[in-house]
Amino acid sequence: MSTTHTIGLVGARGYTGAELVRLIEAHPRFELAYVCSRELDGRDVASTIEGYAGGLRYSNPKPAEAAALKADAVVLALPNGKATDYVAAFDAAGGDTVLVDLSADYRFDPFWYYGLPELTRESYAGQHRISNPGCYATAMQLALAPLCDALDGPVQCFGVSGYSGAGTSPSDRNDPEKLRDNLMPYSLVGHLHEREVSRQLGHTVQFLPHVAPHFRGLTITANVPLSRACGPDEIVGRYREHYAGERLVRVLDDAPWVSRIAGRHHVEIGGFTLGDDGRRLVVVATLDNLLKGAATQALQNLNLAFGLDELAGIPVDGTETAA
Repeated sequence: MSTTHTIGLVGARGYTGAELVRLIEAHPRFELAYVCSRELDGRDVASTIEGYAGGLRYSNPKPAEAAALKADAVVLALPNGKATDYVAAFDAAGGDTVLVDLSADYRFDPFWYYGLPELTRESYAGQHRISNPGCYATAMQLALAPLCDALDGPVQCFGVSGYSGAGTSPSDRNDPEKLRDNLMPYSLVGHLHEREVSRQLGHTVQFLPHVAPHFRGLTITANVPLSRACGPDEIVGRYREHYAGERLVRVLDDAPWVSRIAGRHHVEIGGFTLGDDGRRLVVVATLDNLLKGAATQALQNLNLAFGLDELAGIPVDGTETAA
């Protein structure tokens, strides 16, 4: 008989929380234990999340109370800076609960597994503390990883995201009226994802983020200086070899369109264009910031933690993989 693992979700009001509820609810081996939201406390989860048919209600436990609730794993889908109190409570309670943090609070902590499976799964050794990468950081790392040994000088990444990436708390960056017919730049120096990617790849990456009027999906265009002249066949060959067998990474000939990635669980990388001297490459990557940039990747990490097929419960090519 297959074991069912129970999953708690803290911080379910946001867009990513809703995606996680749907994914966990449909997973063949996972079951939602509880769903927490301060703003929605007491309401039926089904009343706010389309596609959820279970009977859970939102609750609002304090960190120590959440740590006392029974769950095999807990996903913290909280804003940056809000996860630490919960982590401290789970640490104090002892036990072996798996924590997956979607914020940036532990992405720079060497004691946490940095969970970008396509690049880091070989370093997973049963850690019960997993830090989910940022959405832009995922796209940039996957776009650059096959070339890490051939980079020469800082890489510049121009990024554009739908406004769901700014969360649900009102701001200029998620106000559809202010974004109408607009492209809004922000945090143009020292963005968190810039530091995250530079640390993980061991190479300086400069990131220029923008918000656009569409709701979901992001694109990055990377300007990549190379240490030697390369031909197009070598470049594309590197990417196809690096991601051979990775069902959530697709290498294309043409540049991917962000409009085609919304609601999909994979990353698309393509548009490989070399300068005349073969030492400058431009490459484009797209992903859904709420899925592979957050919820889908969290599910990959949960599957990894429980020894399941990494893609269990994740629809690939229109089908859902089995456990």
